[in-house]
This record gives sequence, structure tokens and C-alpha cells, in this order.
Amino acid sequence: MKPHHENREMKTANIVLVYDHDCPVCHQYCRVISIKQAAGSMTILNARDNPPIMGEIKRLGIDMDQGFVLKIGNKFYHGADAIHTLALLSTRTGAFNRINYLIFKSKTLSRFLYPVLKTGRRLLLIILRKPKLNNLSKPD
Repeated sequence: MKPHHENREMKTANIVLVYDHDCPVCHQYCRVISIKQAAGSMTILNARDNPPIMGEIKRLGIDMDQGFVLKIGNKFYHGADAIHTLALLSTRTGAFNRINYLIFKSKTLSRFLYPVLKTGRRLLLIILRKPKLNNLSKPD
């Protein structure tokens, strides 16, 4: 299988993953996801710490309550597209990374499964009494 054109662009770009640290599942996912060395290095940021990238995310109208954000160079991926892109960049070392790749390498399957994951995240945050991020309604 030939690599996607996007994959060639990704190899030289800075990679930033922004997620909700208060979600235990999201936090665990970000702890164990590993990307290929050829893709570069990845910085992982907690959206609740309001890092500077949150301004860009808000200007683009990306709702962090609808999924995490992956930025590669100047391109943003959100939700299902982010998890799919991460799967393509991930190593195949370790059971988690192999399973993650096998499930989310398909854009179609990613788009089908991500809403289920998002619903589970929302229910978990309700159970844990954690507020939504509401990044789009926060003042600049």
C-alpha cells in the first residue's frame, strides 16, 4: 500500500496533541500512544491548562468537547480525523499501539467508532463530576 500524500507532509512537521487531561481514558491514551521516530516528536498538551494553542483552536471553531486535536505543521485534525491520523503515525510496538493501528487506520471505521468513544468520554466526565471544557465560550 502506498503512503498517503499527507503522510509525507507529516514527516517534517511539528506534532502537537491537545486533549482533556481530566478524562482518565483520554489521559491513558495519550500516555501510551507512540509515534514513529520518522514522523518527528510529539508534544502532548492538556487543554484545561489553556496552552497558547487553544487560541488557534478557538479561532478555527474547534470544539474540544467534541474530540481531541492533533496539529501537524499548520494543519489541524479533530476527533475521528485526529485518531485516524495518529494511528497512521503510530509505532506498531506494544499491544496498545498495534491494536490502535489496526482499528483506526481505516478512516471509515474511525468515523464510525469515534462518536461511541466521545459518548463514553462524556458519560465518564458526568460520573466523575468534571465540567465540559467549553473552550468556544471562554473569553480570549
